[in-house]
Amino acid sequence: MFARPWGFWRGTPNMAHLPPITGVEIAFAGRSNVGKSSLINALVGQNSLARTSNTPGRTQELNFFHVPPVDGEPTDLVIVDMPGYGFAAAPEAKVREWQKLIRDYLRGRQSLARVYVLVDARHGIKPVDTEVFDELGQSGISYQVVLTKADQITDAALTKLIATTLDQLKKRAAAFPEIIATSSRKGQGMPELRSAIARVVAERP
Repeated sequence: MFARPWGFWRGTPNMAHLPPITGVEIAFAGRSNVGKSSLINALVGQNSLARTSNTPGRTQELNFFHVPPVDGEPTDLVIVDMPGYGFAAAPEAKVREWQKLIRDYLRGRQSLARVYVLVDARHGIKPVDTEVFDELGQSGISYQVVLTKADQITDAALTKLIATTLDQLKKRAAAFPEIIATSSRKGQGMPELRSAIARVVAERP
């Protein structure tokens, strides 16, 4: 599934420009500069599928990626890179537009099977992450926490963080009760993440 030739499909600035539904969609969300684009690149084994930047707020649309159809057969999985939430180097009005786009997409996209919420392992869950958990729960959207940059803390700290994060999520019905720790630089956690996504696709009606 992930070794295929993935390509950029469409950047969507508003709901009117969403692409047609062709398969199961999974979305990656997280604070600005948490490493969403780097993780997507590592996930599919392509260095420049999703644009990366050290500037918070670089992703300003819903970016859709898929494997281009072959012989008219639609893709079975679509990856969505969402604008980062929290601080971004952009005008406040623009950030509000992103936030509305995110909310509308999360609540109105029937093909969305799961949201992977990325959390920087160096900092853990922040209040803005909790707000996103609340919104996903209220919308009845399944989500799973993925720790990024896990190679930048000690093994002991990572083990403690995973336990703490699971404890914070245990009363949230929409949260999948398993944490995946990843490092885009070292490939850590990528097989586990790919397997988790494959299960979501296989279980989707």
